[in-house]
Amino acid sequence: MKRRGGFHERYGASPLHLLLLVCSFALALYAGIRLLKGDPLGVAIWFVGAALLHDLVLLPLYTLTDRAAQALTGVRRAPAGGTHRMPAVNYVRVPAFLSLLLLVVWYPLILRRVPGYHSATGLDPEVFLGRWLLLTAAFFAVSALCLLAATARRRPNRPHGESAAAEPD
Repeated sequence: MKRRGGFHERYGASPLHLLLLVCSFALALYAGIRLLKGDPLGVAIWFVGAALLHDLVLLPLYTLTDRAAQALTGVRRAPAGGTHRMPAVNYVRVPAFLSLLLLVVWYPLILRRVPGYHSATGLDPEVFLGRWLLLTAAFFAVSALCLLAATARRRPNRPHGESAAAEPD
């Protein structure tokens, strides 16, 4: 007699996954209700405008930028039966994404576009540009270290007497 599958077989994931999914939908619903309470037409116009700006301007722009980065790093598609290695361009994509994300979130402070910020919070707005630049440099430095570590792991170990010229093609 065959036993019916458990929760995981029927749902496809653990109960914790379902709980987290329900909680995230509840949080999104709460945020949406709070957001639309003030000016629903303004929010709808902003949302449609942001979607159009992203799809018509930003998506082609960062697609072209990514293709240029792939061409500069010499990324090629892996053969069908080949082993999967992370392309070197990902070591540029990740820190660039994190840096641009911070810039998008904090651009009014980074570019000093918030009048009265110091009087309202007591914090000096002059430090944000320098901190963002330091974080960006740190992101790229950590990414470069990760690339060096990955390159060192991939390099085959050679005995002391052998040179790279002695390898057959």
